[in-house]
Amino acid sequence: MADAAPVFCPDGALAYDRSRTVFVPGRGLALDESYRLAHLPLVAPDHPGVIPTRENRYYTRGRHPRVVSLVLPVPQAHLAAAPAHAALERDLRAAPFAHKIAWEVAARRADRLHATLCGSLAVGPEAVPVLTPAQQAALAALGPVTVELRGLFSGNINLGRLYLRVYPECRDGIDVLAEIQRIMGRPASGLYLVGLHALTDDLDPAEAAFLAEMIDRWWDRPVLRLTVDALWLLWATDDQVLDGGVLAQVPLTGPTSRD
Repeated sequence: MADAAPVFCPDGALAYDRSRTVFVPGRGLALDESYRLAHLPLVAPDHPGVIPTRENRYYTRGRHPRVVSLVLPVPQAHLAAAPAHAALERDLRAAPFAHKIAWEVAARRADRLHATLCGSLAVGPEAVPVLTPAQQAALAALGPVTVELRGLFSGNINLGRLYLRVYPECRDGIDVLAEIQRIMGRPASGLYLVGLHALTDDLDPAEAAFLAEMIDRWWDRPVLRLTVDALWLLWATDDQVLDGGVLAQVPLTGPTSRD
C-alpha cells in the first residue's frame, strides 16, 4: 500500500500572512533600512541609499563576521527543473521592475539556496557549532522531511528581497520544521523563507502595484515539492551567502557527517 501523501501546514499555523509586505495603493516600495545595510551594498554597491555601516550593527558594506546556521537546503537542479518555477521566473522577467532585479547575484548564489531554520549557531572565524548526541538522535528520529515551496513573497523587513515560502510537513498536527527548531533549543518561527531575488532600487507606484498583484496571484501556487534527508550547517560572511558554503551536512537519518 502506497504511503499517504504528506499534509502541509496551513497558512493559519504559519507566520506568512502576518509577516508579508503591506502595499499601499498609489505608493511605491522603498527599500528599508535593514535591506540598505545588509543587502543593497552587495547587489548595488554604488546606490546612494547604501548604508555602509551603523553603530552597534555588525555589517560593513554588507559583510559581517562569519556565522554558521542550520538550514534547509533547496537543490538548484530540482528548482530549475520545476515548470512552476520556470513560469514564475518568466513572470519576473516580464515585470516592469525586471531591470531592478539583481539577476547576476541570483546566479552566483544558486548552489546555496536554502531556508534558515536556526541562525547564528556559531560566530567567529573558526567557530563550529556542536550538536549534542541527544540533538543528533532526535533529528535522526525525524527521518526525511517533505516540504512544499510556494511563491512569491515579500516580507515586512528587508524590503527588497523576494522569496519562496516553505510549507512544512505536518505530522500529527506538528510542524516538522518547528520541531527541528525545538530540538535545537530555538523558538518556533513559523517563517521559512528561501531568498530568491534581490532588488537594486526602490519600486515606483506602478512597479509596486505589479509586485503586489504577482504575490497575490502566486500565493497558493505550489512551485516545488521536496523531500530532504539532510540539513546543512552553512557558513557565511554576508546575508546573501555570496561568501559562504556548506560546512557540514546534518542527516535526518543518522549521525552528523563532515564534508
